[in-house]
Amino acid sequence: MEIALSDAATEPSVRVDGLTYAYPGHEAVVRAWTLALPPGSRCLLSGANGAGKTTALQVLAGKTMVSEDAVRVLGRPPFHDIALTCDGELSYLGAQWRRNIGSAGADVPLSGDISARAMIEGVTGVDPERRERLVKLLDVDLDWSMKALSDGQRRRVQICMGLLKPYKVLLCDEITVDLDILGRLDLLKFFKEECEQRGATIVYATHIFDGMADWMTHLAFTSNGELKYGGAKEDIPEIQGTKHLLSTIEKWLRIDRDERRVREAERAANPPPKVDAASHFQTRHMAYYR
Repeated sequence: MEIALSDAATEPSVRVDGLTYAYPGHEAVVRAWTLALPPGSRCLLSGANGAGKTTALQVLAGKTMVSEDAVRVLGRPPFHDIALTCDGELSYLGAQWRRNIGSAGADVPLSGDISARAMIEGVTGVDPERRERLVKLLDVDLDWSMKALSDGQRRRVQICMGLLKPYKVLLCDEITVDLDILGRLDLLKFFKEECEQRGATIVYATHIFDGMADWMTHLAFTSNGELKYGGAKEDIPEIQGTKHLLSTIEKWLRIDRDERRVREAERAANPPPKVDAASHFQTRHMAYYR
C-alpha cells in the first residue's frame, strides 16, 4: 500500500519509495513501502512479530542493500553512503544488544570485568554535558562492573553509549524492552526533546504503547510486509478520536493474525514449489555483523 507523502514542502529526513525486499528463496518481507518522515518527526513502527519491522529498520540503517532510489536518509542512500553511519548522522539501536553479545566493537566487552565508566568515557569526541545528562537520565552508576549487571542495567549502559553522539536520524528496534517503566518514560521524554529542539527524526519500533499516542507524530503499521497504515497521525482516520492507541492496534493485530492463519492454511493445502536460494550475505553490509 502506498501512503501519501507528508509535509511535501520539507525535504524528508527519511524517504521510502516503493521499497520491496525479499531474502532469496522467500516471499517479500517488505512489500511496496512508501513513506516520508520530515525533520523532527517521531514515528511509531508497529506490527506483529515477523511483519517486517526489523528488516525495514535494517534497510533504513544501511545494513541491507536495496536500490539507491528505494530508500533515502538525509537525501542519501544509507547502504551505499557509509559516511551516514560513520559520521553518526544515522544511528541504529537494535536488538543485537543482548547478554550473549561478546563486545561493543574495538574489543570492548559488554559483560567483562570492566566498569561502566570505562565503557561510557571510552567513547571519544563526546560533549561532556550530554554524557553527564544521559548518565543521569538512564540512572547509570559509573562504578558498575559490567559482569555483575542485570540485563536492564546493561541495557542502560548500552543505550547511553549509543546516544552519546548527536544524530540526525535514529532508528530504534525494541530498545526499551529491558527497562523499567521510569527508565522507559524518561528516555521517551529525552527523544521528544531531541526531535523538538534539534530537529532529529526517530523511528521507534515497539510492542509497548504506554504514552505513545501523545509521543508519536507519525505512525507506520505493517501487516504481512505491507504498510497498511502510515503517515502523520492526524492523517490516519482510524486512530482519530480513539481513547486508547492500544485498543486500535490490538484490533489491527487481530485482523492481521486471522489473515495470516488463512494464508498458512492455504499454503499447507497447496505448498509452493521449493526455490534453490542463494546466499544473501552479499546483500548485507559488513556493518550488519558489527
